[in-house]
Amino acid sequence: MIIPIDLLENYDENIYEATVASIRRAYQITVTGDEELEQNEGKVVSTAIRQILTRKVQFQIEE
Repeated sequence: MIIPIDLLENYDENIYEATVASIRRAYQITVTGDEELEQNEGKVVSTAIRQILTRKVQFQIEE
């Protein structure tokens, strides 16, 4: 899997928030692992971005 460009192009919310969430999710995957990681040939960032953009992983920004 590569970075999901089609999902990025169609994303209509705050891309900055999605970027921050993806970075944090990538860190979580690195530390704890994820079942999708094996399917994606170990590509942590691509896995994190796809999970955020497809809303498999929910996030919220705390103020």
